Amino acid sequence: MTQNETLHAEVASLVESVVLRPVQGDELLLETGLVDSVLAVEIVMGVEMQFGVRIPPTEIAEHLTSVDALAAFIAANR
Repeated sequence: MTQNETLHAEVASLVESVVLRPVQGDELLLETGLVDSVLAVEIVMGVEMQFGVRIPPTEIAEHLTSVDALAAFIAANR
C-alpha cells in the first residue's frame, strides 16, 4: 500500500467513525446531507488531532466535499 493509499484509508476511517457508516471516496458528504455542521466540526477536529493539519473555517465546505478531497488536502498540507 502506498503512502497516499494509507492516508486515504485513514481519512476514510476517520470520516466513517463520525458518520457511523461506510463512505465511498467520491461520495458527496455535505451536499447529500450525510455530514451536517456538527459532524463537520467533529471531522475537522479529528483531522487536526490525527494528522496535525488545520482546516481554515472558511475552507471547511471546500475540503469536506468528499473523502477524496479531504485526503488530498491533508496530503498537500502535511
